[in-house]
Amino acid sequence: MAKIVAIVTMHGNQVDGGAPIFIVDDEQALEHTSFLLEKILDASAHDLKNGTYILVNHH
Repeated sequence: MAKIVAIVTMHGNQVDGGAPIFIVDDEQALEHTSFLLEKILDASAHDLKNGTYILVNHH
């Protein structure tokens, strides 16, 4: 079962939910933070192409 474990976004006012939300200022920080969390959380980062990544644990 897949579970969203984190959200990284440039649009904090457009996301809500039970997973931790990391709000960043620009595209570079968006990618950097997403890929660091991907490794730390042993999750998969998925780019939603709208300034938001979700990190999903597929285990």
